[in-house]
Amino acid sequence: MKIELIGKPKIIMSNPHSKHGYFAWPTAVRLQNGKIAVGASGYRLEHICPFGKSVVSYSSDNGETYTLPAPVIDTPLDDRDAGICPFGESGVVFTTFNNSAEMQREHNKENSYVQSYIDTITQSDEKKYLGALFRISKDCGVTFGEIHHSPITSPHGPVELRDGTVLWAGTVFEDIFAGIEIRRLNTETGETELVGKIISSDKNVVLNEPHMLELPNGRLICHIRAENRELFDGGEEKLFTVFQSISDDGGKTWTEPEMILPKDGGAPPHLFLLSSGVLISTYGRRKQPYGIMVMISTDNGETWEKDIRLYENIVSDDIGYPTTVELPSGDLLTVFYATKTEEEPCVIMQQKWRIKV
Repeated sequence: MKIELIGKPKIIMSNPHSKHGYFAWPTAVRLQNGKIAVGASGYRLEHICPFGKSVVSYSSDNGETYTLPAPVIDTPLDDRDAGICPFGESGVVFTTFNNSAEMQREHNKENSYVQSYIDTITQSDEKKYLGALFRISKDCGVTFGEIHHSPITSPHGPVELRDGTVLWAGTVFEDIFAGIEIRRLNTETGETELVGKIISSDKNVVLNEPHMLELPNGRLICHIRAENRELFDGGEEKLFTVFQSISDDGGKTWTEPEMILPKDGGAPPHLFLLSSGVLISTYGRRKQPYGIMVMISTDNGETWEKDIRLYENIVSDDIGYPTTVELPSGDLLTVFYATKTEEEPCVIMQQKWRIKV
């Protein structure tokens, strides 16, 4: 299967006139009112810094123009991946997570500017805000309610099933080695209930950053970033790929996660079902040539045509987290983060494209 790119990649979130110009880890969705919403972590110095804010921009013209990115979750800590899940007639769940002040301090030992800011973060700040967080909107993202804590986190947040259930596949915030939990989110109270788990029988495989989707037949499919355990103990990266798992009972039980890309194939993934019934999964490639990739399935994920390139970058492996929305024309719009030069910070970009039949 072939694809056709429509125009050139376009920057949709940046802050070029400030030191706080780094943006990353986006999610794009179409809201119930027809607008495209793009969430990301922005106004940062770099990949690891304490200044991250989880922001959102909206487009009313199918990605031609966007509002300036505005903070939705901005705690004293480093607010990172921004997930978005529309639900019901006008509901939106906006998710993020952060890291401790000590972790930020350790990664910025030589930066007095960062160290001075971290000095202002109190123990009560950490107690209140450290963790996986989310806010809920009932008016299509115009206003958001209080900040809630979640036991799990994922780059792109939960999904709404056809019966209205909001189900969340995520990494356990306090234990990345615990496998993937599936939780039902109560959008009225903000509470979550454990439904099931995805665990690899290979103890050397660390599953994290999942994304789940419901297929037309009711089956749930989950794509998951997978890495080798030694990496987290300071060892060499031997695994950076996507595993797939299936549930036919609403997320209670799952098949053994199966590697569907080469060991260095890329991650993390995002699943999207086109109106035509074609299923796609997009992911970042962090080996040369770096890029944004897509795999395509016409049989509900039984088989995949893999490694189709949407975007190529030879500058930096700080790239990825693509998500996709479908335009009224049937064309597709994929949002991701990358940098154009070694001197510039990462920004949020989009590429329009279509599948050629």
